[in-house]
Amino acid sequence: MTNAELIARDLAVLWHPCTQMKDHEWLPLVPIARGEGVWLYDCDGKRYLDAISSWWTNLFGHAHPRINAALKDQLDRLEHVILAGFSHEPIVALSEKLVARAPHGLARAFWCDNGSSAIEAALKMSFHYWLNVSGRPDKRRFVTLANSYHGETLGALAVGDVRLFKETYAPLIHDAITVPSPDAYLAAPGESAVDVARRAAAALEAVLATHSEDIAALIVEPLVQCAGGMRMHHPEYLRLARAACDRFGVHLIADEIAVGFGRTGTLFACEQAGITPDFLCLSKGLTGGYLPMSVVLTREDVYQAFYDDYETLKAFLHSHSYTGNALAARAALATLALFDDDEVLARNRRLATHMGRAAAPLREHPHVADVRQTGMILAIEMVRDKATREPYPWQERRGLAVYRHALMRGALLRPLGNVIYFMPPYVITEEQIDFMVEVAREGIEIATLDPAPFGDVPAAGRIGWMA
Repeated sequence: MTNAELIARDLAVLWHPCTQMKDHEWLPLVPIARGEGVWLYDCDGKRYLDAISSWWTNLFGHAHPRINAALKDQLDRLEHVILAGFSHEPIVALSEKLVARAPHGLARAFWCDNGSSAIEAALKMSFHYWLNVSGRPDKRRFVTLANSYHGETLGALAVGDVRLFKETYAPLIHDAITVPSPDAYLAAPGESAVDVARRAAAALEAVLATHSEDIAALIVEPLVQCAGGMRMHHPEYLRLARAACDRFGVHLIADEIAVGFGRTGTLFACEQAGITPDFLCLSKGLTGGYLPMSVVLTREDVYQAFYDDYETLKAFLHSHSYTGNALAARAALATLALFDDDEVLARNRRLATHMGRAAAPLREHPHVADVRQTGMILAIEMVRDKATREPYPWQERRGLAVYRHALMRGALLRPLGNVIYFMPPYVITEEQIDFMVEVAREGIEIATLDPAPFGDVPAAGRIGWMA
């Protein structure tokens, strides 16, 4: 089958996520036939370096032989069974291994289907915990950071703050309390990342002091606000937030769905602050990018708050059809085994250092305001005016120009607005990093030309633009 044949079939029946489908009148889909390592291959044989790990899920490359072998073995044993009243060895072993590796004090694993589902479960658990232990239905509000993102189901949207995703559905969702982000990009002249973290923590403290009787939990993305433009903050904020939550009797939910499993340089981002959240939400890289799966890890005292006679109606009645799927659990076990056997975090530190060096010259670009990095995540912020950091209007879609150029050159870069970022699989080589950065540099040169890349281009001419 050719690219053109599969595209025609696709557009006749599919509705793609996070997409204005009318764009595909002039922006061709990329049909993928297979993957190997960091590479994706289309139906016509062209390959693309997966610089974003297929929406931040793939840790060890596509078609990894050890994960493949684990799945093939499990497929002949058990594909799935209900987890209510039943169990199986892969999910027990995976729960044991995660609890052993997680920040100290997290003792129980509650399994869900995907990242948004884990957030929903954590929010409900927090509210339900306070109801069970103190009979307080008033403790039902949540505190979230400005510019945060936690998923697109209604509960997850409610505790997010990215306008693009949330604004349309505002009439359907409950209000959250939004506090300033510790985003280091927002530093005033003379301020360090630590200063910004402390300033944001002071604002959080003031909110908790006033409203803690009504607040169930604070939810944060530790170290990196990913969908919010890969904005990064100092671990000091997590330490201060943990202490404030303890003082005022508020839970801390850590959303490590995107940043867990080595992305920030440690297995879990919370490790860099030396803290334990009350709820740790994990997904994406959990199965190495193979299958949907998520988990909420929590403390024993939270579990015990629901443990009672049936008649008390304290049980946590939350479920998903594919909870604890056996195939996904085997993929996750194989993924964790690679961390154990291959010194992944040490290699990642070397790769991250090389990636930082390769991208450093972009700091001098006249339309780049910031090049920031946390572990294996690096982001480049394009702006109209470097001195004032005035952004390009979102309508100009400058990032899309980078995306199109990268596809032409054989790389998958999917910018977040005007932010170009790298979050590659851990099997990438230094030479492949150099190629990835070179492609991004070329794309930024094209994208920052005036006039805007797409502003005045008629629809009929757009397919050939940059070809």
